[in-house]
Parts: sequence; structure tokens; C-alpha cells
Amino acid sequence: MALEWVILGYAAAAEAVMVLLLTLPGTYPLRSGLLSVTRNLLKPFLSVVPFCLFLLLDIYWKYETRPKCKSAESCTPTELMRHQKSMVKSQRNALLIASALMFYWLLYSVTRLVTRVELLNQRVEKLKNQE
Repeated sequence: MALEWVILGYAAAAEAVMVLLLTLPGTYPLRSGLLSVTRNLLKPFLSVVPFCLFLLLDIYWKYETRPKCKSAESCTPTELMRHQKSMVKSQRNALLIASALMFYWLLYSVTRLVTRVELLNQRVEKLKNQE
């Protein structure tokens, strides 16, 4: 199960780096190449969305099937500690899912905006050359 979280973490990190590189000022020489790479990677990165939904269902299933301690006498300290560690891991994983989805949405939006800005700049240059 840990491999799935590592893959999701790498995907979220790659999305974050691409968003950062697209939005940083001063990267104009790299922007056209980075924009084409990002546009080509948007469709494969779309697989992050169903993957996140699957992992979210996994977190929900673990939450629903966790052992319940009705009183302090029914749980040993080891079971209680294991339950608390599991809850912290689930919260961390839910945060990772939310960040991966947010970074995908940001990457899509920023790529779309940068593409539109470049298209408008090309139109402006074309109109200047016509005059």
C-alpha cells in the first residue's frame, strides 16, 4: 500500500514543480518548451483523479472498519496506540490526496492561461507587423 502513496507523492511533486516553473518570472526562454511538455503531460496526469478517489475510498474503508474502543478497559494501550497512528496516517494521506488534486487543477488552469496569453501575444505581434 505504501507504493501507491509514494507514486501519488511524486505525481503531486511533479505537478507542483511544473506549476512553479510556469509561474516564475524570468523563465521566458524555457516557457515555450515547458508549456509544450506540460500540455502533453496533462492527459496522463488526469489519471491522478481516479487514483485519488480510489485511495480516498481506501481511507474511508479503513476508517469504517477500525476497532472501536467503547471503554478504556476494552482496549490495550498497544491497540490504542496503533489506532491513533493509523488515524494520523489517514489524515496525512487525505492531505496528500487533496494536494495532488489541487496541484492538478492549478496546473491545468495555469497551462490554459499561459497558452492563451501566448496566443494573444502572437496576435498582437501579427497586428503590429500588419501596420
